[in-house]
Amino acid sequence: MRLSPVRVQDESRRSVIKDVFKCTKIKAGTHLFAFIKVVNLILFRYLARELAGSLVAVTTVLLMILMSGRLIQQLAAAAAGEVSLEIVFFTLLLRLPSFLEMILPLALFISILLTYGRLYAESEMTVLTATGFSDRKLLGYTLIPAAFLMALVASFTLILSPWGAQKMESLYKKQAQMSEFELLAPGRFQSAAKGTRVTYTEALSDDKTQMHQVFIADGNTLLLAETGTQYVSDETGSRFLELHNGRRYDLTPNSPELQVLDFGLYGVKIAEEPEERRKLRKEAVPTLDLIGSSDPKHQAQLQWRISLILMVPILTLIAFPLSKVNPRQGRFARLFPAIVLFMVYISLLIAMTGMIEKRTLSPVIGLWSLHIVYLLIGAGLLLLPEYLRRRKVKKL
Repeated sequence: MRLSPVRVQDESRRSVIKDVFKCTKIKAGTHLFAFIKVVNLILFRYLARELAGSLVAVTTVLLMILMSGRLIQQLAAAAAGEVSLEIVFFTLLLRLPSFLEMILPLALFISILLTYGRLYAESEMTVLTATGFSDRKLLGYTLIPAAFLMALVASFTLILSPWGAQKMESLYKKQAQMSEFELLAPGRFQSAAKGTRVTYTEALSDDKTQMHQVFIADGNTLLLAETGTQYVSDETGSRFLELHNGRRYDLTPNSPELQVLDFGLYGVKIAEEPEERRKLRKEAVPTLDLIGSSDPKHQAQLQWRISLILMVPILTLIAFPLSKVNPRQGRFARLFPAIVLFMVYISLLIAMTGMIEKRTLSPVIGLWSLHIVYLLIGAGLLLLPEYLRRRKVKKL
């Protein structure tokens, strides 16, 4: 039997057709199941290749957007003297796993919508369905790359992201200890904290960690001390200046009163820990330390990390039925409502994580309730059209 030539513009489709034509040349003695197995393998390879292409493209675009925004923030912080310019690009690399753990579930969600939406819009899925390729089999083929991506997200969120956060925390801690002392010059009055504090030291150690003969004017308070050293609190992340063997003068505005206090050791808070660093300290806790912890912050962090893993199969179940579009509608017909559904999902996860940290939501209920709701949404989108179709057929 001679096969008529087929014009195919897309290279991947041409490859699939060639492979299927090769399968028709199987000898008559070959078992039918072997033929079906080969055809299914070809179709799986085609669908996986199409899905992987979209996934890489979407992930690259989203990653560039996220990293560009982060780079601008880091460069602004470096320009303000908060961090060293030398560590800006290194911190971006350390944050890469935490970017990917958020991006990959969304990228898979969009990729399924775009890839399968195109196949439905160009009637390729109609042809597959007519040849006996069921939705159940297509869903099974989709869950295979989703399982691989699920394992990848698990490695990021459970291992690599906490490791990167630990490295960043140690870098920022060193920067915090160096930032203000690095700017000091012996024998000169220098302002800090946006001009609200003036510091003077007669001498500074070679490693710039200790001051000698210190004078500090902070508002209506004057401090004199023989030596001063800086340290960062491990518990709060705030920076303190320890003054040794000195005197404190408290001035009262519009009054001749003056309070004098002699001290052997006096601590001055230089700066509070920024909100971003506080979040980083939570992310830096190893996953094994979170398991079994009774601290609400640790429980919330553990559930958040597991939630990023669970999002992958749940979003796959939701995206699969939403990708079914009418050829006249186009591949982007359901993209906007699907994105809205995802944004509500991730927003509720973030809000409920904060509620667990503040003890307003029980960890037992936690984020699991939201995953169950979205799992039911996915199951409803998957099963309801088939149920309605069968019910309509019975009425006929």
